[in-house]
Amino acid sequence: MSNSSNDTTRRSFLKSTAEAGTAMALMSGFSGQAGLYAAGDEKIRVGLVGCGGRGSGAANQALNADPNAVLVAMGDAFPEKIESSIKSLKAQKGIADRVQVDEDHQFSGLDAFRYVIDSCDVVILATPPGFRPEQFEYAVEKGKHIFTEKPMATDAPGVRRVMAAVKRAQEKNLAVVAGFCWRYDYAKRAFFEKVLAGDIGDVLCSYGTYLTNPVKTMPDESTRPEGMSDLEWMVRNWYNFTWLSGDGLVEQACHTVDWISWSKGDKPPVSCTAVGGRQVPAKGGNIFDHIEVNYLWEDDTRAFMAQRQISGCHNENNFYVLGSKGKGTITRRGVSITGEEDWRYKGPTPNMYQVEHDEMFKSIREGKPIDNGERMVTSTMMAIMGRMAGYTGKEVTWEMAWNSEEKLVPEIGNWDTPVDLRPMAIPGATLFE
Repeated sequence: MSNSSNDTTRRSFLKSTAEAGTAMALMSGFSGQAGLYAAGDEKIRVGLVGCGGRGSGAANQALNADPNAVLVAMGDAFPEKIESSIKSLKAQKGIADRVQVDEDHQFSGLDAFRYVIDSCDVVILATPPGFRPEQFEYAVEKGKHIFTEKPMATDAPGVRRVMAAVKRAQEKNLAVVAGFCWRYDYAKRAFFEKVLAGDIGDVLCSYGTYLTNPVKTMPDESTRPEGMSDLEWMVRNWYNFTWLSGDGLVEQACHTVDWISWSKGDKPPVSCTAVGGRQVPAKGGNIFDHIEVNYLWEDDTRAFMAQRQISGCHNENNFYVLGSKGKGTITRRGVSITGEEDWRYKGPTPNMYQVEHDEMFKSIREGKPIDNGERMVTSTMMAIMGRMAGYTGKEVTWEMAWNSEEKLVPEIGNWDTPVDLRPMAIPGATLFE
């Protein structure tokens, strides 16, 4: 975590790569040699950036997706996260022997992602999303296939960086698979295929919910260790700061926004308005705990979404879409359509998180890498757009959101980098930037 520990990991990395020599250099061209892996018996080196629960789960799924995938490098801001993740992964049957992360390929610190990416063929990006644009850019620059958790950024400048990198990834024929996991759920795929095929007629209106408990509550300031920098305190409690998480709408309820975007063929809205605020004391954080967004498309159709993270309230994660000839519903009770011909999904239901990786690695082996790039950017920008409208109280157009110069993520050099904490937004007073 300190500068000295970063120097240590850097020295270890340089030593290990020097010893690997020509073999490492040859393997770094993996993305341009997709056909080399078509037989399925060549090793694919996997790297993990962000060793929390979601990152560890994604690494598990990556190794289960391909019998010759090997986890070779891991990185996190905090070394204890790496240790915990390795222990967890080595306890999993079927993959333990392919968790081959030597000590000199365990990188901690704010720049750990670079050394992980340099060491692998496929990288999993699962850090707080404020860091994602820089990490995604670097992975594309190095020609690596990418699994990236959602969302892709927390502000518009970050989204634009990712979009530019997506274009470069397409030119390099790199796999880009996004953690918008419902896109890999068989039931949801069948549902949206029918919606987009016109089974309920023209889509007129939709409503999605993401009502849940707080994801990561902010601890009291009294629990902060003496001498801990503001940056480290924020990163350890990242969900509670807009620049790191985007807030509950952008970081988690973006799944619901993605359903809305999917139902519209991933065509972005022209504008939106929103209402929201903070009901429960933030304890130093600066994210809203509830927000509702009203999206408008150029054909005068609308979509609405409601997000809340407050304990003791009604919880649900549903989607309702109204068409000119019927309606569709996604709830815990199932996925169904009511219209000229009623339908309910009754097919297989494999784990969607596993399907993401199964399909990604298969596409790499076949030399036809999956590209989720443009749609993952659209859904992320739609979520950020909704937050902008909620925080400012303004009507926000797609062009305003896309061209926004509001840069939430600071330039970070080390743990002592000063970080300005923006005050909690006040609709009607907070300015659109």
